Amino acid sequence: MVSQMTNSLVKCLLILFTLVSVILNIVLLCLNSNRLPKCQMQSQGTVVANHTDQSLIFSDLTPEEYRLVRDYMWNQKDLRISRSAFAKASENFIFLIDLLLPKKAEALRYLDSHGPKPERLANVVVFYGELNYLKEYVVGPLSGPIRHRDVTMEKYNKESLPFNSRPVTIGEYSQLFELVYGNIFTQLTTELKESFGYDPKKKNLNVFEGMPRGVKSGDRKTWVSFFRDVSGMYIHPVGFEILVCHESANSSDWTVEKVMYNSEYFDSIESFKKKYAANDVQKIVYKEISNYASLKPKSKPTGLGPHQYYLQGKRFSVKNNQVIYKEWSFAFGLSSLTGMRVFDVRFKGERIIYELSVQEAMSVYGSITPGMMLTKFLDTSIGIGRFAHELVRGVDCPYSATYVDVYRYIDINATQLFRNAICVFEHDLGRPLRRHFSDFFQNSYGGLTNSALYIRTITAIGNYDYIWDFIFYESGTVEARVHATGYISSSYKVPGSLKYGHQVAENVLGNVHTHFVNFKVDLDILGVRNVFQTKDMEFEETPLPWMPEHKAKIPKVVENQLSTEEEAALRYGTKIPRYLHVASNQKNRWGHQRSYKLQVISLAGDHLPESEPEEKSMSWARYKVAITKHKDSEQTCSGLYNQNGMWDPVIDFSNYIKDNENIENEDLVAWVTAGFLHIPHAEDIPNTVTVGNGGAVLIRPHNYFDEDPSIHSSDSVYLQPGSEKDCEYNKMACLDKHLCTPSLEPFTYQGFEGVMHFN
Repeated sequence: MVSQMTNSLVKCLLILFTLVSVILNIVLLCLNSNRLPKCQMQSQGTVVANHTDQSLIFSDLTPEEYRLVRDYMWNQKDLRISRSAFAKASENFIFLIDLLLPKKAEALRYLDSHGPKPERLANVVVFYGELNYLKEYVVGPLSGPIRHRDVTMEKYNKESLPFNSRPVTIGEYSQLFELVYGNIFTQLTTELKESFGYDPKKKNLNVFEGMPRGVKSGDRKTWVSFFRDVSGMYIHPVGFEILVCHESANSSDWTVEKVMYNSEYFDSIESFKKKYAANDVQKIVYKEISNYASLKPKSKPTGLGPHQYYLQGKRFSVKNNQVIYKEWSFAFGLSSLTGMRVFDVRFKGERIIYELSVQEAMSVYGSITPGMMLTKFLDTSIGIGRFAHELVRGVDCPYSATYVDVYRYIDINATQLFRNAICVFEHDLGRPLRRHFSDFFQNSYGGLTNSALYIRTITAIGNYDYIWDFIFYESGTVEARVHATGYISSSYKVPGSLKYGHQVAENVLGNVHTHFVNFKVDLDILGVRNVFQTKDMEFEETPLPWMPEHKAKIPKVVENQLSTEEEAALRYGTKIPRYLHVASNQKNRWGHQRSYKLQVISLAGDHLPESEPEEKSMSWARYKVAITKHKDSEQTCSGLYNQNGMWDPVIDFSNYIKDNENIENEDLVAWVTAGFLHIPHAEDIPNTVTVGNGGAVLIRPHNYFDEDPSIHSSDSVYLQPGSEKDCEYNKMACLDKHLCTPSLEPFTYQGFEGVMHFN
């Protein structure tokens, strides 16, 4: 009995001792963690000190400048511009106010030679609904006294632009929806309810349009397809489409010219109703289906994945519109039309790139149904930068990135704020930039982490989301990259559909389409007098010097310098040299011309045949790389009016090449096209993933330096036998001395404030 009591007491004491030990360990851990300093969130002081205000000549317009320009234009009584928040098609309306970039020569005089600061000017687009034409104005200087000047003739060689080449505004969309829901659908109550479960009170069918709006100049006839009103509606087509003619500025004149129901065509609403009532059509029978398009997680999220933070503060700094990172500096902006762009890109103080910008994103679709059959999207005409909404911390960008607000004025009579629409961050790519382990001789290890600076925005243009990255590496390389995600466009599966894609859900076809993206790369290699060179290899039969009777095929370098724009317009589908260089006539230490190489990463599909009447509006996509002589008048490869004026585009990029100017010792611009072919498949449901879906151009030094500049990086690691724990050349050995507790801002998101409303 005593023995049992003793054993019980010992067990109790052991349990108590264990509990006390656990509690003490927890307390000690808490105390130790509390001793760790908070990680520094601000940029390191050595970076901040180098900012200048010169970058402001490229900065987007401020809210005050937008308001100044708008009010000035409103006050010009002879222009009769409407002040309605969302103007009707019949009203005169300011569609766009955006920064007019300074002329390059003026900007360089200011940046390099202490010349006068270029005046701040705005470009203003006015839709004259009362007069059925479009005009553009330059307004400024914004510092005063402010004036306006009609530049339509100067830019487009026309007094005015065709009214039907304009984008559809929010006001016109509201009128279009009123026609659909308030007129057409009220005539089809029975048909829509039986076929699609349509409820007029819920308006549970949504619209999606094909573009361009017609088949010839002057057309404004849009195939409107209908989709279930659910999250991810783009992959819920119902098999009903109508062709609306909305050419008139007066919406009361708009008509329905065709109806398509379950692959059958009808000349009017009345003829469709008559055949439907007579059971003379193959009817679609409505049934409830689950929403396979929802992005709500199917498994409850648990735990957290890896996150990155800065142990010693950010090694980059953002002030106004300038970024400084290690040896890099550049200015940045976000055009409402073309999207992200950077200027005056310098490495070690030398300008490498004057302008790197997104120019256009284009898709051509295949289908047997009309809404998709002729669709060719040109996103600049909708506005690429316009749809850059707030980025979600920790998903769209690293949580601890620096976020930048943007303002824009497009389609409504007010300046809009889009919070946190750009992010800037340093990112460890998880693989070495360079390394070598010496096994045979002089045993050692040398390596460098591949940390790079990213500036990113994401544009959600209808169904597709494009992730735009400009990346700056320690090797002196710049990369412009796009990844595509979001929803595929789809159509209702009918007989013959499978020639144009794959079935991805019940009665749903994922339609084949191309993605082409154009980047403008205005390289200034040691100045503006550059040449364009190509290099490749070929095998040459050579006798062996020590055995002349024996010959071998030996690879050799083949070099050429191209003289004219036509020679330097390198088409897809032709054999293109693998090395493409913009070079200076100055030479490096080893006697080679200092240059930068363009390396295009692309799996683009075939370009639209040039025999097609719409091809002129996207002629830039003929070329993998095209080199032109810089002109301020050749600012973009595409334009606002190309989508709805495809047959007579105001900007036809091929004209930049047709004048065939000399490109030797000139200021050169590279227009680079990348992309991919997308044949949708089951794994695109619900969403297309970014992996493998994108394109890029790398701008890499080629004999520009005497050696790899990253050898001077303070992040380098060097090990020799016996030095493994030495911190002098191996910061990894002393990480414990730099440990800190991440200091993170609270999660916030206000991105839904900027979504489009049609009420």
